[in-house]
Amino acid sequence: MPHQRRALLTETDMDKHLCSPMLAGIALLLLNGCGGAETGIDGVSDQATALARRHLIVDTHIDAPYRHYRNPADLGEAAPDREFDFPRARQGGLDVAFMSIYTPASAAEAGEARQLAERLIDDMESLAARHPRRFAIAACTADVARLREAGIVALALGMENGSPLAEAENVWVGVDHFFRRGIRYVTLAHSRPNEYSDSSYDVNERWGGLSEAGRELVAVLNERGVMIDISHLSDKAAWQVIELSEAPVIASHSSLRHFIPGFHRNMSDDMVKAVAAQGGVVQINFGSGFVSEPARRWAHERDAAMLDRLGDEVADAEARRSFLATYRDDTPYPFATIETVLDHLDRVVELAGADHVGLGSDFDGVGDTLPVGLKDVGDYPGLIDGLLGRGHNEETIAKILGLNLMRVWRAAERAPMNPC
Repeated sequence: MPHQRRALLTETDMDKHLCSPMLAGIALLLLNGCGGAETGIDGVSDQATALARRHLIVDTHIDAPYRHYRNPADLGEAAPDREFDFPRARQGGLDVAFMSIYTPASAAEAGEARQLAERLIDDMESLAARHPRRFAIAACTADVARLREAGIVALALGMENGSPLAEAENVWVGVDHFFRRGIRYVTLAHSRPNEYSDSSYDVNERWGGLSEAGRELVAVLNERGVMIDISHLSDKAAWQVIELSEAPVIASHSSLRHFIPGFHRNMSDDMVKAVAAQGGVVQINFGSGFVSEPARRWAHERDAAMLDRLGDEVADAEARRSFLATYRDDTPYPFATIETVLDHLDRVVELAGADHVGLGSDFDGVGDTLPVGLKDVGDYPGLIDGLLGRGHNEETIAKILGLNLMRVWRAAERAPMNPC
């Protein structure tokens, strides 16, 4: 397959991931006990649901904040049109949900990236304040055990796109401010090159990897004790981060290029090995377009058909919406399955060992592209069932569910300027 940098709708039909400038405008159980799901979930073994209850589950990329900003909902109650809410988090056993503080490239171009990031953090703090027995912000790894014991879902914060940092007077001031607001990892760039790094989605490699400011940012994040996320970065930028960082790095929501050749948003086998050699962890994205070549090919064919059909009208949002609605009816989407996601998890284990893989679902961020059986945060037990079916023992499963990520987070906390 040819080199895949940008499709017109690169990750999803949702606004969050409309990466092309042309398209940039397009009840469940309430558990009060600690740690996870009850047995008896339909189609899932009692052993899998018991493991979901017993072991810490960490998901490093959930896009609830930006989706809430665009269309508010009370995530402390059942929210059927979302993929993250408290009832399903309890059903699925989710203990630590890294909320993505995402700012699109358009916000940076308007000088509003910091303002938007502040608003998204405010919203998460407000959610926790409205539901203090259900959610709390987790600033340190020590918070996680305490909150889990109390049956409270820990909301950790990760910044997707480093542009809000650049609106401060210097890199250190920007990092320090957002660290104090709870940010515990930073994805250096998103859909386009920014002040710090080139993007995997843009063939215009402005910096040839990292800019000088980006190199400085890596050092400052290391010193402050903030994890560095290489998801979304160009290959050159990712390799430079791996070389420069003195702490383990993460890929918060990336899958493997092995299964979708040419898709540079995913990680190559060599990158997986390099992240692992440094002590880091690759968190697998669940979106069908990240794990399945047929789903990726469907998106490219859709985009080509849209350009052919609409021509100059492709810039019109209403024309796009009308086309997309009929195209999907006429050409069914080839959803991935849990087995497809398991293939990616297993390949990281094969390449790098069980200590270097985890879960970064991208729930609420990939639109209606999630695999069959992995549609929301209530579905982690089904994934655990799949891991059991593939012969993984409880120790390995516990690492994948969250222990690996917690190890990297604790390593960041050993930085000289981290107060945790």
